[in-house]
Amino acid sequence: MKPHAPRATGALVFTTATAAALIVAVAAGGAGAEPAAPSPQAPPDGVTYREAGRFTTAGKPRDLLLHPESKNLYVGSDDLADTADVNEGGLYVLNPADGSVRSTVTRIPGPTGTLGRRAVTRIGAALPGDGVVFGYPLRGIGTAKNGDEAAAGVWVAGATVTDLGPGTGPGTALVAQGPVLAEVDLATAAVRRSLTLEGGDSFAVDAARKTVWFTDFANRRLYKVDTERLAVVATVELPAGEGFGGFTEVDPQTGAVWVGLDNSVVVYAATGTRLGALTGKDLPRAARFDSATGQAFVVWQDAGDPSLPGSDNEGTLTVYRSADLTEVVRPVVLPGNQAQLGAASLAVQPGAEVVLVSSPAQGAITRLERFVPSAPSPDPSADPSADPSSQPSPSPDPSASVPSPGSSAGTSPGPDSATSPAASPAPAAAGAVVGGTGGQPPAAGPAPASAPHGSLASTGTTVLSLAGTAAALTLTGWALIRFRAGRSRSRSKSCATNGG
Repeated sequence: MKPHAPRATGALVFTTATAAALIVAVAAGGAGAEPAAPSPQAPPDGVTYREAGRFTTAGKPRDLLLHPESKNLYVGSDDLADTADVNEGGLYVLNPADGSVRSTVTRIPGPTGTLGRRAVTRIGAALPGDGVVFGYPLRGIGTAKNGDEAAAGVWVAGATVTDLGPGTGPGTALVAQGPVLAEVDLATAAVRRSLTLEGGDSFAVDAARKTVWFTDFANRRLYKVDTERLAVVATVELPAGEGFGGFTEVDPQTGAVWVGLDNSVVVYAATGTRLGALTGKDLPRAARFDSATGQAFVVWQDAGDPSLPGSDNEGTLTVYRSADLTEVVRPVVLPGNQAQLGAASLAVQPGAEVVLVSSPAQGAITRLERFVPSAPSPDPSADPSADPSSQPSPSPDPSASVPSPGSSAGTSPGPDSATSPAASPAPAAAGAVVGGTGGQPPAAGPAPASAPHGSLASTGTTVLSLAGTAAALTLTGWALIRFRAGRSRSRSKSCATNGG
C-alpha cells in the first residue's frame, strides 16, 4: 500500500498549488478589474497677460484714462528730457488698439489765460460722451476732448494743486491743495466749499457712497469724508512705516479703499475695517478696478536705484480678486518700468481683456492682452481608445471569465459602469478660465469613488476570502491523505489475518 502515499502527496501539492495560483491570479485580476481613477491632467500655466504693443507716440506719459463711452485713450504727458528740440507735453488722444494719435491738445491756458504748450500731469475724470478733466502745473484745471484745437482751463487760487477728482455735481471738480480739500467750479475756478484736514495731499472719490478717502501719508492716516456735508466722519490709522505713499484708489463695486504704502498695498472696507495687505519687493504706484470681472490691477515699479537690495530695473503687474485679495493671474514682468522719472499709471478695458500700463522712464505705454493657455490635448498613445486604428482585433478576453469583486458570476458590467476604463473625465472646455497661481482646472465631474487606504485595499477582502478557501482545500487534502492512509493500514491488517 505504500505506493499510494506519493499519489496522495501529489494530490496535496496540486491542491495547494492550485489554491495559491488562484489567489495570485485573482489578486492581480482584482487590481485590473477596478482601475484607479486616471490622473488629472497637469493644469496649464495659468491666465496671464502678454505684451501686444508698445506705444511711444505720447511723450512722457504721466496719467491714463480709457474713456468709458468714446473708448478713446487719454494720455496726460510731460516733456521727454532726451528730445531737447521737441516739447512733447500736452493731452494726447490715442487709439488704444495700436497707439496711433487721433489728436493732440497742446494749447492750454496759463495763469493769465495765455495759451501755450504745457505738461498734463493728472487726469481727474471723464466728461459725458467724450473728453476729460485734467490738471497741469501749478494750479491749472482744464477740459478737452478729441479734436479740440485748444483746451478750456482755469487756475485755482491758493497753493499748488496736488490732486484732482470728479466733483459732486455737473461742472465741478474736487481738488486737493495740500491738506485742503475743495470743490471748485470748472468754468470760473470759484471755490464752492472746502475742508482743511490735519495733513495730506491726495484722495480718491467713491461717488456711489458719497465718500472721499483723503490720505495723509506723512502722519499715516486715512480720513473718510462725507461729500454731502464735506465733513470727516471717520479716521483710519495706517500701518507705521517710512511714509512713502504710492496711491489711493477706491473699488467702485465694493467701496473698498486700496492704499499703496511703502512696499505694500493695504486694503480697507468701505466701513474702514482693515481687510488685508499685499506685499511685494517693488513700489506700488497705481491701481485700477474692473467691475465686470471683480478684479483689481496693481502696478509695482522698481525703485530704479542699483544700490538698493532687490533692485533689478523691472516692474510688475499683478491682478487680484478684489473680494478676497486672491492673486488670480501670474505676475507680468514689466522690463525697465522704474520710478526714478515718475510714477506709472494704468487703464483697464471693461472686461479686462486689455490692460494699458505707462512707463514714464521709458516714454512708453505697453498694451497687454489677456492670454488663456489652452488645455493640453490628450496623448493618443496613453489611451488606446482615443485612436481606433490602435485597437486590437476582437478576441475573447481571457480575464472575462474571472468575475470582478462585487459582481455576480455571469453578469458583465454595463457600458455605463463607473469602473470602466472608458469612463474617463472629459477634458476642460477650450478657453476655460483657469486660475493662475494656485489655480485649479475646472472639475470634469465626480470621479469614481476610490478604495480606502490605497488602490489594493479593494482587493483585500477578496484575497482574504480566497486564502480561506485555499486553507480549506489544504485541510481537505490532508484529511484525504489520512483517510487513504487509514484504509491502507486496515487492508494490511486484514491481509495478515487472512494469511495474505
